[in-house]
Amino acid sequence: MHMPAGGEVIEVNNALEDAPETINGDPYGGGWFVKVKLSDPAEVEKLMDAAAYRAHCDARG
Repeated sequence: MHMPAGGEVIEVNNALEDAPETINGDPYGGGWFVKVKLSDPAEVEKLMDAAAYRAHCDARG
């Protein structure tokens, strides 16, 4: 998995082992992969929000 910000994985969603479909069915709820303690929280400020990412993807066709 590519992560656009550096840090330490502090928790893994082991429930996905038994129900991987949760990733698609509830991506903003129970479908999370990992929780990360960011090494540099300022890196997040450089990332696109959901609306900007959607527009980026739409522009690419």
